[in-house]
Amino acid sequence: MPAAKKLVLTYVDSLRTDMLERAVAEGRAPTFGALIERGVLVPDCVSSFPSVTPVASAEMVTGVGADRHWISGMNWYHRLERRYVEYGSSLEATRAFGVFRALYDLVYNMNLAHLSPEVETVFESLEDAGERTACTPFLIYRGRQRHEVSLDGLLRRAVDATRLKFHHHTWGPTELFYGDLYASREVPCKSTSIPGNRDGYAACCAGEMLKEDLYDFLLLSLPDNDNYSHRHGPEASVESIAKADSCFAKFADAAGGLDEFLAGHALILLADHAQTEVHRGLPLAELLSAEWSVLQPSEERPERAQLAVSPTGRAAHVYLLPGEGERAEPMAVAGRLSVIEGVDLVCRLEGSDGLPLRREGPGMPARGGEWAVVERGEAALRFRPGGGVEDLRGGEWEIEGDLAALEAKVEEGRLRSETYPDPLGRVWSALTAPHSGDFVVSLAPGFEAVDWGGVSHAGGGSHGALHAGDSLGPLLFVGCGPESAGEREQWTLRDVAPVIREHFGAA
Repeated sequence: MPAAKKLVLTYVDSLRTDMLERAVAEGRAPTFGALIERGVLVPDCVSSFPSVTPVASAEMVTGVGADRHWISGMNWYHRLERRYVEYGSSLEATRAFGVFRALYDLVYNMNLAHLSPEVETVFESLEDAGERTACTPFLIYRGRQRHEVSLDGLLRRAVDATRLKFHHHTWGPTELFYGDLYASREVPCKSTSIPGNRDGYAACCAGEMLKEDLYDFLLLSLPDNDNYSHRHGPEASVESIAKADSCFAKFADAAGGLDEFLAGHALILLADHAQTEVHRGLPLAELLSAEWSVLQPSEERPERAQLAVSPTGRAAHVYLLPGEGERAEPMAVAGRLSVIEGVDLVCRLEGSDGLPLRREGPGMPARGGEWAVVERGEAALRFRPGGGVEDLRGGEWEIEGDLAALEAKVEEGRLRSETYPDPLGRVWSALTAPHSGDFVVSLAPGFEAVDWGGVSHAGGGSHGALHAGDSLGPLLFVGCGPESAGEREQWTLRDVAPVIREHFGAA
């Protein structure tokens, strides 16, 4: 059997299909346009829920949802450690939790402590199969090779100035480049820790690896589109898509141009999620603190708090805490959430006795017949895995209640929702993840949860909700994967890792 072509997974953060097509039509993204002409484009690949980068990235490289990979948002509450985990919602939020606490969580703990040890990343699977893997800066990079810290640039100066230590080694692919922290070898590429200025570094590192023939599988991360869209809104993102296109073209030039690149490479190009316009920030923690004690970022007595609130873009987790004193009553919290302006969906688990399921410990609830409940206004829908109704991916569900809660319909025994794609599977995965809140809320169009630094992207764009506008992005296969987009009725990020493994015979 001939050796498989090398495979490059290229991810453009927050890439919307309509904006990609506009950039191509305007001649601003000629390389991406050429790839679309040669490949199979899925225009509506479904993201994770919450549709934020940590959750989506984990789904992308493991092939499973949050119920199995365990990453639940940009911010979540660690029940065992009684603290928030913050992955960098904003610089202000990072400061609120402590820069180096947040840095350890983002770079080190996310991969080696928070990501489930029971699932494999594609880096691990392919390394075990004898393939050489590589990664430019990307949130989920866990692999088989040990890498020492190589502090550089602004980060080194910050560490020196505060006299703090960041000395942990990590485990990643054979070749790992993570900005100022990890570099598996010296390259003539200028690293920067400034958001919105990272595409060039990633493409430079990738080009150097291509010229030296250092990988069989490469994850090329082009994240700057996300920052630009957050600041200027998704409708302005042709500019940042053009930049990503130019960076990819420079990478392909290291092979002699796009034709030569594709002669030796297969390609998957995708987004982790999309973005929608945001007009208002929703201070969820502040609103709930009018009735309950809400855990603060630097709380000295966390046992006194009744609730923990984790904003994660256009979604949020709300946790019922088992602290000292009077506990928050679950249905009272659910009722309050349901009438807050800007909250679209309130999702929770319910026991087989019909009562709200309170998450007492750090792990998953016992799967003894619980239901997921989604409430939207006066409409409520209950569902759980089982027989009766099939979703567009072939999953089977038992459902009760009002389909209007998810703007869904059932035709010939199959449930679909244009407004909330793959709603049953995504909500179930989010709610049964071990670090999920007792409530997961999805916000209405135009709203974003204010983070713990007091920041929202009002006036720009954001993502995180179950809504289609946040959740649907392009997925392009060139030289691998399906022969047509119609091979699946509904593609999701969970389908990416299996295609990669199959390409290398490591499925």
